[in-house]
Amino acid sequence: MPDLRIGIDVGGTNTDAVALDAEGRVVAKAKRPTTPDVTEGLRAALDAVLAELGQGQDRVGRVMLGTTHATNAILERRNLGRVAVLRLGAPATTSVPPLSGWPDDLRAAVSAGEAIVPGGHYVDGREIGPPGLDAVRRFLDAALNAAAADAVAVTSVFSPASGEHERAVEELVKAEYGLPVSVSHEIGSLGLLERENATVLNAALYGVAAHVTEALVTALAERGLGARPYLAQNDGTLMTLEHAARLPVSTIGSGPANSLRGAAYLSGVRDAIVVDVGGTSTDLGVLAGGFPRESAAAVEIGGVLTNFRMPDILAIALGGGTVVRSGGVGPDSVGYRIAGEALVFGGSTATMTDAAVAAGRSPREADGWHERLRTAVEAGDVPESTLKRAVAVADEMVIDAVDRMALGRTDRPLVAVGGGAFLLPDDIPGASRVVRPEHAEVANAVGAAIALASGRVDTILPTGDSRTDAIERAKEEAAARAVAAGADPSGVEIVDLIEVPLSYLSEPAVRIHVKAAGPLAR
Repeated sequence: MPDLRIGIDVGGTNTDAVALDAEGRVVAKAKRPTTPDVTEGLRAALDAVLAELGQGQDRVGRVMLGTTHATNAILERRNLGRVAVLRLGAPATTSVPPLSGWPDDLRAAVSAGEAIVPGGHYVDGREIGPPGLDAVRRFLDAALNAAAADAVAVTSVFSPASGEHERAVEELVKAEYGLPVSVSHEIGSLGLLERENATVLNAALYGVAAHVTEALVTALAERGLGARPYLAQNDGTLMTLEHAARLPVSTIGSGPANSLRGAAYLSGVRDAIVVDVGGTSTDLGVLAGGFPRESAAAVEIGGVLTNFRMPDILAIALGGGTVVRSGGVGPDSVGYRIAGEALVFGGSTATMTDAAVAAGRSPREADGWHERLRTAVEAGDVPESTLKRAVAVADEMVIDAVDRMALGRTDRPLVAVGGGAFLLPDDIPGASRVVRPEHAEVANAVGAAIALASGRVDTILPTGDSRTDAIERAKEEAAARAVAAGADPSGVEIVDLIEVPLSYLSEPAVRIHVKAAGPLAR
């Protein structure tokens, strides 16, 4: 019976994998270095877990992957598709054209042309004017003649209030041009430019999503696994591969979200500060009711401001592989090369792992670490005083970061996870206590394995007699999106409902945010 599930999370230094049984217990786990081609590290971690399962691998029914493919593609400007960018909002929005403020190299890699055509809605959902479908055709004819476009991104003014015009253009493009279309009302919230940016990035990532999907499906097939694959989203939930193919931008930030969900699951704590210490960086986030606290501010990705959902994460340049020098700590790191370069592994580079071991904070599996470090110190590779000073500097960095995330609250525990969690002291100001759960080193992979599927709606509704009916429709749409992402229809619940009254409108209105989540369909 397929009662096992495997969670895999690709980090900057390591790729972690775990297998959980039907009761949610960790029955196998592995940590392998992330490779330059992250797919190879994924396969190595998967193989290690399957080897530990042995004959039990026939019981694997689901595989969940949290990946950095999309993030890396944007940061490195590689493997991105060419996008024809359409905005429905002429003439009101022409003063700030699409892709304003984008880095020149990213814009050159992505844009296949931009245009602003008539269309859009007012904030209360009334139509500004009919969509300029003829102008859309003229732009696409010219853009496709001038440059090859792989996809089209469509953003309409106030589309969270009404996505009608975006859907009309989507139907036209698919019927007449056969190109995939990214529509903004499915991706971002209020804020035209940020929503447009997120929509364009989403369209540019279609090819990356196809590569990830193919790699995962192929890896499972090569190993004879009939498991159903899923990808992790950046709100700590999952989606099917079909859903990910349409919304690949949702995978950005999935790693920190997985760590937060895994920390909640392993520790049993639903409200806490989570500190995930990796090899390159330390990510801090906040758990609220067992889910990541979401960022209320625009999020910058690769130099571009976006407003799609992202966990509220503070990253600092501190990890197990962070290089230690007489002048300070980092910000550079040996990353996935730590097993060959750190002093405790017989290498020649002093790292924060070495400093933590010198301070007596080594993990349980630190066989031979102290001896090798002592040999390096006696050989003059690094002064012991430098290692002690590095620990003090690192502790201050963590204390400051915790203070920034706590927002004045000091009654929450701190859950320490990640392969470098042993770097953290046992007492941290700003937290009531430090919790170190079992299997903390693979919390991100656990978070991927236990995640639910979700859907959400962020829209604007009039506050008249129809308000109750409109809210119910928003709930139904959020539930439908959760089912489309892979949730069991019978288990979907509304887990978040926020109403924000909007002022200074001719007609009273309210902004509604609804999130639905449920267990995966069998």
